[in-house]
Amino acid sequence: MAEVYPVNETFLSWQGEGVHLGRKAFFIRLQGCPVKCAWCDSASTWHPQYVPKDLRRASAGDLAAEATAAGPEFVVLTGGEPCIHNLGPLVAALHAVGLPVHLETCGAYPIDEGVDWVTLSPKWAKPPLSASLRRADEVKIIVETPESIARWTEAVGGVWSSRHVWLHPEWSQRAQPEVLRAITDHIKAQGAPFRAGWQVHKPYAADSLDRRARPPSPLGGDPARGF
Repeated sequence: MAEVYPVNETFLSWQGEGVHLGRKAFFIRLQGCPVKCAWCDSASTWHPQYVPKDLRRASAGDLAAEATAAGPEFVVLTGGEPCIHNLGPLVAALHAVGLPVHLETCGAYPIDEGVDWVTLSPKWAKPPLSASLRRADEVKIIVETPESIARWTEAVGGVWSSRHVWLHPEWSQRAQPEVLRAITDHIKAQGAPFRAGWQVHKPYAADSLDRRARPPSPLGGDPARGF
């Protein structure tokens, strides 16, 4: 039986973060995530208050055809947490039409060997597997507090195997001087592999310009809703 995927949304945009910043990309956001971060910016993939009623299911071939028609440089598999799904058939279908596959994951689940580029953003609720950390082409640390960088560096034994370790302010903290200062001070003190990161697509509203994209559903740590 052909693999069928629960699809939250697909859209054409450009990569707003990391090494591939600014490149034309087609995003496939798969439904489902067991990590459930309190500041999640894609809560419609898992939170009952935001989950859309019109989720669709699509085959690997259908998604590859949709991506091909959009004409991107590469496809980003994101979520939610895409690695809870069997990505093998989807990766193979995208490769069959000549499209490189990039993956955005927390690293807590095994990563399909066929993926071309892995962006790993570790989460405390489900820490990454050692094998996932070794496989990651780039790491994105979400800096919630000034202590976040040191905590994650300690958690991995003080050594990052990736050549690019991005320090991103958690979006609701992006204007907090102490968080931004912690990122700047760490990079000035340590240098490579650490790099300052930013979600550049957000001020552009780049993703939402595609009619297929859903409105943002961020949690952002809203105390009124209990998360």
